[in-house]
Amino acid sequence: MLIREAAAGDWPRIWPFWHRIVAAGETYTWDPDTDEEAARALWMAPAKRVYVAEDDSGGIVGSAFVTPNYGGPAARIANAGFMVDPDRAGRGVGRALAEHILASAEAEGYRGMVFNAVVETNPAVRLWMSLGFTIVGTIPEAYDHPRFGAVGLHVMYRAL
Repeated sequence: MLIREAAAGDWPRIWPFWHRIVAAGETYTWDPDTDEEAARALWMAPAKRVYVAEDDSGGIVGSAFVTPNYGGPAARIANAGFMVDPDRAGRGVGRALAEHILASAEAEGYRGMVFNAVVETNPAVRLWMSLGFTIVGTIPEAYDHPRFGAVGLHVMYRAL
């Protein structure tokens, strides 16, 4: 698997799984009805360093970004987002992207990474914990999950 910086022309290959994941309403706090133009603005914003994971045939199977979570004197704390094509889940794409993003963020001088709103039922919570993230707090019943009802949102952190 190759992980590289995304190019503007990659968006049409990211959008189908981005849309599928967000529309499912199970893991991201973005509006499930987000249209493609707004989604592109969210994911591919100029302040974000965006990456894609390609399989051996050159297909994009996942994407991630890193960006400052705060500004000013707190700009050395990163935030990131990850999406893996659901048809490729469980094959190590998420872990590979996460390890790449963590190494990139550290190389760029970030001191830590925070996830502001991880749906507590998201299977990725186990991945983040295995990579050294801790849950620093949970906002109870903050997320209306389509299958589980009101569930919490974790704030997770890891020093770099």
